[in-house]
Amino acid sequence: MRMKLWMYPLLVVFGAACYGILSTIIKLAIHDGFTASEAVTSQYYTGFLLALIIFILVKRGIPTLRGSFPVLIAGLFTAITGTVYGKAIEYMPASLAVVLLFQFTWIGMLYECIGAKRLPKQSEVVSLVFLFGGTILAAGLIDVDVSGIPWQGWAWGLAAAFSFAAFVTANQKPVPGMDVVTRLFLMSFYAAIVITFFQSPEILWNGMLGDGLWMYGAILGVFGIVLPIFLFSIGVPKVGAGMSSILSAVELPVAIIASMLLLGERLTLLQFLGIFLVLFGMTWPAMLQRFAEKRRLRLRRVE
Repeated sequence: MRMKLWMYPLLVVFGAACYGILSTIIKLAIHDGFTASEAVTSQYYTGFLLALIIFILVKRGIPTLRGSFPVLIAGLFTAITGTVYGKAIEYMPASLAVVLLFQFTWIGMLYECIGAKRLPKQSEVVSLVFLFGGTILAAGLIDVDVSGIPWQGWAWGLAAAFSFAAFVTANQKPVPGMDVVTRLFLMSFYAAIVITFFQSPEILWNGMLGDGLWMYGAILGVFGIVLPIFLFSIGVPKVGAGMSSILSAVELPVAIIASMLLLGERLTLLQFLGIFLVLFGMTWPAMLQRFAEKRRLRLRRVE
């Protein structure tokens, strides 16, 4: 039973880690001559195609739409996040855009506290402090001049944070009678529809996919749609939106390591320290909970 309980946070961590490589893959697509909008569009279209194939192979039936409103909301917000985050990258360095996106950690906690009508726990507040400080260091913003960043970049970056927090929150609501495969299919379908109105649907007929965009779309579709939605759909309802937001901070270290390995970016000592602080902030609530469980067991033995 204990192994099963620990499995759900790990699924959230793995799902968030999948998101961590997306910015690097989009950068590689841009280096190959594609735009960020084209790369993002290929991500959602390819993700839907893969989800459709999985649904056909596993379910072999017609999906039910009964009670799927939370899935519609989650699909809407995952598409909005991809759109506004891509806009933020156009106005500012990716490192700063990541910092703004990572405000979803406290925003997601705020959403849950409002919904549950409670105050944040002390362990959650401490965790968020470590996450925020670690994010600043890991993104290498100590010596960066941000005075020239236009207001549109700040607005798009914060919009991405609010949107991603809403996506995580929407994922915590299970739909009775709907399995994870159906949820993946419907969410990716709704997201693909939204992307069609805001990104570059012309990639379907202008030949870009055949020019090599399909390769980036396949990678982005797997790691940006199929895996994270599948893993989040299982883990977030068990873990909760607030804790899932904290665990999702693993996205930042993965993004930095991916950029180092695939883009050749250098990591400073401060960035390594920032990654450590982020990882520590992620695990702090779990460590406190583990310590409390051991203390309760000792007290029971004494009694």
